[in-house]
Amino acid sequence: MPIWKRAMEIAEEIHTITEKLPRKEDYGFTSQIRRAALSIPSNIAEAYGRHHIADKINFYYMSRGSLTETQNHLEYGKRVNYIEARRAEMIDKGLCGLYNEINKIILSLKRKGRTVKDGV
Repeated sequence: MPIWKRAMEIAEEIHTITEKLPRKEDYGFTSQIRRAALSIPSNIAEAYGRHHIADKINFYYMSRGSLTETQNHLEYGKRVNYIEARRAEMIDKGLCGLYNEINKIILSLKRKGRTVKDGV
């Protein structure tokens, strides 16, 4: 899935930018932002593997939540000078695009779910 691929690329980029963070952050900030970023493609993959529309939608919601958590961590990293502002903004731009794509999938699945319920 192209959306999964883009989400995985963002997770990889987050991993790369956090490699040089202070060692004291290994079990704090570094771990949190990496887990949040990796959770985005993980939940997309989980949604893809689900059969029921409601299950799929729930996993896309979780992916979207992880995405906004990642954005929050990026903003914090930028504010405390862990992450270069320009790089954080580039990643955030990708996350915003991904957010919109996830929303489109959710809306599409909701429409599909209503169609199935209505027997159309």
